[in-house]
Amino acid sequence: MASSRAAASRGPPSLEELARRQKQEEEVQAKPKFLSKKDRERLAAERAANAAAAKAPTQKASPATVPRLAAARAPESKAQDAGMKRRASAPAVDEDTAAKLLRERYMGVAEERRPKKRHMMSDKKFVFDWNASDDTSADMSAVYVPQKAVTADEMARRAKELELIRCRKEEGVENVHWTEKPLSMMKDRDWRIFKEDFSISTKGGAVPNPLRSWDESGLPPAILRTIDMVGYKDPSPIQRAAIPIAMSCRDVIGVAETGSGKTASFVLPLLSYIIEMPALDDETKEDGPYAIILAPTRELAQQIEIETRKFCTPLGFRCVSIVGGHTLSEQSLSMQEGAEIVIATPGRLVDCIERRILVLSQCCYVIMDEADRMIDLGFEEQVNKILEALPVSNVKPDSDDAENTQLMSKYLGGKDRYRQTMMYTATMPPAIERIARQYLRRPATVIIGNAGQAVGTVEQRVEFVVSEERRKRRMDEILNSGEFAAPIIVFVNIKKNCEMIARELNRIGWRTVTLHGGKSQDLRETALKQLRDGEADALVATDLAGRGIDVPNVSLVINFNMAKNIEDYTHRIGRTGRAGKSGVAITFLSNDDQDTFYDLRQMLSKSPLSKMPEELRR
Repeated sequence: MASSRAAASRGPPSLEELARRQKQEEEVQAKPKFLSKKDRERLAAERAANAAAAKAPTQKASPATVPRLAAARAPESKAQDAGMKRRASAPAVDEDTAAKLLRERYMGVAEERRPKKRHMMSDKKFVFDWNASDDTSADMSAVYVPQKAVTADEMARRAKELELIRCRKEEGVENVHWTEKPLSMMKDRDWRIFKEDFSISTKGGAVPNPLRSWDESGLPPAILRTIDMVGYKDPSPIQRAAIPIAMSCRDVIGVAETGSGKTASFVLPLLSYIIEMPALDDETKEDGPYAIILAPTRELAQQIEIETRKFCTPLGFRCVSIVGGHTLSEQSLSMQEGAEIVIATPGRLVDCIERRILVLSQCCYVIMDEADRMIDLGFEEQVNKILEALPVSNVKPDSDDAENTQLMSKYLGGKDRYRQTMMYTATMPPAIERIARQYLRRPATVIIGNAGQAVGTVEQRVEFVVSEERRKRRMDEILNSGEFAAPIIVFVNIKKNCEMIARELNRIGWRTVTLHGGKSQDLRETALKQLRDGEADALVATDLAGRGIDVPNVSLVINFNMAKNIEDYTHRIGRTGRAGKSGVAITFLSNDDQDTFYDLRQMLSKSPLSKMPEELRR
């Protein structure tokens, strides 16, 4: 009663309750039901019984028809019994397999669903990579065939083969350094290592390889004997690179550090050329020299003359210098006997040509040393006049024939041979490039080290000393320390400072000579001779002595005044540390030298022996 009253009090279910119940029933029905084997057999039997009941007649069969129906159903029952026996004798199937078979029976075989291809923006772009399946190399090369495991015996056999190959290479000097190889065994790799060892770089077509020793230079035996007599042991880098090029009759542009032996690099090929020429007689000497060497200053010209005579005198050749400071009558007298080589400054050589003191009718060899300095001093016009005075018919063709050694070396006498030009310079300003394009034919360029820098054997020291009196005291301290032996060179910027510094050095006991533009040529030559002969301990000079002054064993260079530009500074300190020897350069700086601070700092940073002062670093 209480329950009926509670049900009556609740009343009929609401629509929300009915909807909720219906949704729960649908969810229950929607869930898949997994039946066991017994449930499936029971359901199958019920479905079969219901189907049989549906097919059977509604009226009850009479007793007379029962045997007939049983006889008609006998084959069917026998077939069902046989099927049940087969199912009973079949092997047992696990539940997962049975469930899979049922799904396939009633729902069909599920097709494999492939993801829908997405079209990308790059589908129409050509892709250079390929998939691993696209590689067809496995069909062509045995390298891609899977290798079998390598046994210990196989590894030992391969090790023996590699050792045998290494031994054969060593027997054939393949892995030996170039210093131990014969010339015929040198490979391209060896030549690259050789050039790196000596900081040699070349350009300009087919450039011949550098020479490793004097014996491999190809110079005539007479010149080789002279080299040994002079005492040249090993070639310098510029000599190694430039001599083979000049011997192949090609024009040369050489860029090398100061004090690197440039003079011998052009004198030795020149003498090799002169040996092939007929000796000068009373007639041919009137046609002028076989070669001319141009230098920007008198001192450099005379320095080249001294070096050239070392080789010319034993060979029986004459070389004459024509420079300012001497009268034209003296130089005319020196040319009367004839000379194979004339060394001259551009201005004085032009005077001799215009006054008919000298002709260049058979000159086929031209060398310009310190060509950039000649242009800086305003000699471009004189250089052009000299080159125009040479025979016109012997100019090389501006074609590939200029690089043909056999064709260029062919001559029918001195006047008909092609002219050969060599130019040595520290920089390549536009004026030098114009001269090179006009008068040189397909030149080979040789660069030794870093162009425009001092040699690595010079230790550069920089000190900030503002006043002149402090500089004098500091110079006295340095020279009295006993660290440096004579000879030394002190550079100043103006002539009057030369005499002032000379008096100061004489006061502390150093025998001193001076060199500047206010002195005559005879006094200049006397001062240099005294320094070279040991009669003087110190030379005080302006930039006039910055180039071409070769005094042996200079231990110290003092820049009492900093040079006006970094090029002059480089040539100043190049007076020491020459011919492979070490030297020291001490420079006094002040605030007036700020224009050179940046370049000086760059040079010191590239010098392995030099230290950067803190003031200059800032």
